[in-house]
Amino acid sequence: MATKTRTDPEKPNAEATGEEERSTPVEEVALVVPETDDPTLPVMTFRAWFLGLTSCILLIFLNTFFTYRTQPLTISAILMQISVLPIGKFMARTLPTEEYSLLGWRFSLNPGPFNMKEHVIITIFANCGVSIGGGDAYSIGAITVMKAYYKQSLSFLCGLLIVLTTQVLGYGWAGMLRRYLVDPAEMWWPSNLAQVSLFRALHEKDPKKKGLTRMQFFLVAFVASFAYYALPGYLFQILTFFSWVCWAWPHSITAQQIGSGYHGLGVGAFTLDWAGISAYHGSPLVTPWSSILNVGIGFVMFIYIIVPVCYWKFNTFDARKFPIFSNQLFTSSGHKYDTTKILTPQYDLNVSAYNSYGKLYLSPLFALSIGSGFARFTATLTHVALFHGSDILKQSRSAMKNVKSDIHARLMKSYKQVPEWWFLILLIGSIVLSVLMSFVWKDQVQLPWWGMLFAFGLAWVVTLPIGVIQATTNQQPGYDIIAQFIIGYVLPGKPIANLLFKIYGRISTIHALSFLSDLKLGHYMKIPPRCMYTAQLVGTLVAGTVNLAVAWWMLDSIENICDVEGQHPESPWTCPKYRVTFDASVIWGLIGPKRLFGPGGLYRNLVWLFLIGAVLPVPVWILSKIFPEKKWIPLINIPVISYGFAGMPPATPTNIASWLITGTIFNYFVFKYHKRWWQKYNYVLSAALDAGTAFMGVLLFFALQNEGHNLKWWGSDPDHCPLASCPTAPGIVVDGCPVFK
Repeated sequence: MATKTRTDPEKPNAEATGEEERSTPVEEVALVVPETDDPTLPVMTFRAWFLGLTSCILLIFLNTFFTYRTQPLTISAILMQISVLPIGKFMARTLPTEEYSLLGWRFSLNPGPFNMKEHVIITIFANCGVSIGGGDAYSIGAITVMKAYYKQSLSFLCGLLIVLTTQVLGYGWAGMLRRYLVDPAEMWWPSNLAQVSLFRALHEKDPKKKGLTRMQFFLVAFVASFAYYALPGYLFQILTFFSWVCWAWPHSITAQQIGSGYHGLGVGAFTLDWAGISAYHGSPLVTPWSSILNVGIGFVMFIYIIVPVCYWKFNTFDARKFPIFSNQLFTSSGHKYDTTKILTPQYDLNVSAYNSYGKLYLSPLFALSIGSGFARFTATLTHVALFHGSDILKQSRSAMKNVKSDIHARLMKSYKQVPEWWFLILLIGSIVLSVLMSFVWKDQVQLPWWGMLFAFGLAWVVTLPIGVIQATTNQQPGYDIIAQFIIGYVLPGKPIANLLFKIYGRISTIHALSFLSDLKLGHYMKIPPRCMYTAQLVGTLVAGTVNLAVAWWMLDSIENICDVEGQHPESPWTCPKYRVTFDASVIWGLIGPKRLFGPGGLYRNLVWLFLIGAVLPVPVWILSKIFPEKKWIPLINIPVISYGFAGMPPATPTNIASWLITGTIFNYFVFKYHKRWWQKYNYVLSAALDAGTAFMGVLLFFALQNEGHNLKWWGSDPDHCPLASCPTAPGIVVDGCPVFK
């Protein structure tokens, strides 16, 4: 029987604490998340286990598969969230209802109607297939770089330990930080609202009103998204980057540098491909407007002011010798840098070969993007310390006794909590195995035991402040650069060690935040915490194993995978995410920050951005204290503004600009002027676009592209800007480009 929790109007003198518990301070949560619970519903049923593990395996396969593609589509768990509903209802109608006994444990294959809590647990399993296989997928990224770029001989067992220990380590961090990032009402994790909205659309009957029900709307949008993706996904790929400026000025390098959606600043370019819009920052429909605005400010400053001024006005870092936007590495003559010429057989830096071959150079946008990462790291620490530091201290001292709890936290108190030592066992176990690996496979991983421990310490320090940012803005400021910067100074000339340090020092944080997001989803949907623990742990182990197996198969079976030069230019297997991972291992590991950013290094002045980033949040915080009535001032979020530059490359300016425009339409205009429509349909539309695009993407590959049936015509070229990658400095000779005198 559902427990009603609305405020009783006949009790106006209710205590303040009770009033706090009966409301939630975030309007979006109040509009979407139900404030009821039925603790009698079964959760860990046979149906939940079967469909959950199947969903997890299928999603991890799809996400691992797509992460190697030129447009690296991340398929969210919403795909399985939709698909399992009719199967779950079918199982409820057909499975036998009698009870069975196994080792003293009694259970039934069919405990009753397929319910929402079973559905949520299945989605938690499925999310394990996204957090590991999709998104940044750095564990597999490191293994891909080791095998595909460095051509290193790596054992499957060593690879499996790398993948699983990073996942379980992240789960251990998540368990330690639940009280700070899950229980408080202000930590609302915006991306979860799409799933909550969809659960309600699938399970609750809409009152009879004019217009479509949420389920009907989902089906219409899903079919439209599915059918439409045949155009940008196969028939008319130019829709992915519609760069009309290049058509207007087909012989102008400058015009194509400005207008190219793929190799330039993307001014005037746009994408009509949902995979392109959501490829790097996720769905814009689930990101709060304040966060979109902050990212937009940073994006405009970076792409339309800083980069053009540095390139055309000041020729910063010899910028005109190189393409304005590229994820490649270059020599001083503007040609691509051949890292094999400076590697020893042990994958260390050959210093004499490096000195004779010459220094490494970056494209201007790539170099400035790295500098923004310096500022983002210190700005995150300062912002969280100033705006959330006192709350975090209170939570530490009182163990959450004085924290504002809402109705959802009160309802969750009726369930048994997970003891902290359960998470500690996982945390300590993964640390021990990781350190052991550094002894057993010393030559393959290059990272010594103390480097492992250093990485764990870094992850512990930064997971909380970054979690606060993500839980309130849906943006996750990265610190990949700082992790690699630190270990690059400590262990120069060792690219594999640099990759491994990044995995344990940064990627364990990514997975911790993914697990915390799922814990918040369970919090909203009133799933018993011990059921969440079981589902997440089993899902993690299964997903990690399948993740590596699929990647291993693809790396061994797809010829020239990730090799842009060896592939046809229109090949879908160019691995832009992993190319940047490889570049980072060269910049920070092989050559090292001392040569590039130290005294005498070409990029030494970028290091000042560490200090600038630390200072920038301070005036915002001071203004928020001087003018407390101005509620918009605390919404100025410097780490999120700097996120407007993040991810480029591999993300292009067109990816980010289209994300910003789409998010503004739905989360500002529609939210402000059509709030009822937004409340009912916004998150459902996000789910439908994800699901339709994913289904058609898989169908196109297995039916056509995998069989070699690729179209070659004008509309299959996604950019038509051949001069956008040309240098403009005098005397630089590059194939296909005019030479300036």
